[in-house]
Amino acid sequence: MLLADRTTLVQFLIEERRRFPEASGELNAVILDVALACKAISRAVASGALSGQLGEAGSSNGQGEPQMKLDVAANAIFLRTNEWGGHLAGMVSEELPAPVAIPPQYPKGKYLLVFDPLDGSSNIDVNVAVGSIFSILHSPQPGTDAATADFLQPGAQQVCAGYAIYGPATMLVLTVGNGVHGFTLDPVLGEFILTHPRLAIAAEAREFAINASNSRFWEPAVKRYVDECMAGKSGPRGRDFNMRWVASLVAEVHRVLMRGGVFMYPRDGKEPARAGRLRLLYEANPVGYLVEQAGGRASTGHRRVLEVQPEDLHQRIGLMFGAADEIERLEGYHRDYNERDYSAPLFGTRGLFRATS
Repeated sequence: MLLADRTTLVQFLIEERRRFPEASGELNAVILDVALACKAISRAVASGALSGQLGEAGSSNGQGEPQMKLDVAANAIFLRTNEWGGHLAGMVSEELPAPVAIPPQYPKGKYLLVFDPLDGSSNIDVNVAVGSIFSILHSPQPGTDAATADFLQPGAQQVCAGYAIYGPATMLVLTVGNGVHGFTLDPVLGEFILTHPRLAIAAEAREFAINASNSRFWEPAVKRYVDECMAGKSGPRGRDFNMRWVASLVAEVHRVLMRGGVFMYPRDGKEPARAGRLRLLYEANPVGYLVEQAGGRASTGHRRVLEVQPEDLHQRIGLMFGAADEIERLEGYHRDYNERDYSAPLFGTRGLFRATS
């Protein structure tokens, strides 16, 4: 197929802008800078051991977690690619403890960029798909250095969210509030080409993803839901489900967008002081926006993720997303069946996973 018969990311963004004549084009510029960063990271990830970038970096991120060499490299790429354009008032990264100011030699704009430069980096050494996640917000104080409080906006206020997945092919999947669209990187042209317009999450789920090794820590609502799925055709759901777990959020959301299903990383009792494992700003909010724009639902189990008011840059939260009816069912179980005396048949002493007291 000729390039003239395809829609590039640049063409797509220009067409979207034409729907809003008052738009300045600055949002498009930010998205294209992010796309450039993703191209550079894709190249670094694809080089693998050839580039000497595998393994731990010997440093920690803002939460004290060990960093991989590619975490550090990907973070530097994002900062370098996005700091100079004049469209941002500030950035925050999952890898850094505090906001990053725009260097004084560059103008400051009206947007904020929030990003996880390399999600799933623990999978790099075993060559499993990883990715980058990003979110764009309006700055409450355009043209000035952004403060921490400026980034603490509910996910419903995002103007763009997306991710790049570095797998057999590199894809950029994004929403600007008008559906979800997937672009595949043409490695010859160096362009993202629209290949998956109007992605929609299948209404009926037949797959669910959860880390079963944490089953002994799950709340009763989650145990009940998983039990019913595992019971298959003979159970209350009346159909068989497959269970998946990649341990890479980008890969998980990509599968749900492409093939349907449900993903769960719920709050559990493993670390009771934490409200969950995934980061609200860098993971839950952008994923939640994408999922809702694709016709699905994203929840903490108790409420819509995009309604949560962030209190900290690195706040963590429970996250469930996928087919809307399934997430509503999970919310109902959290509301009606989350008492601790629930006995889960498949996760009890005679079940598939042995429970501990």
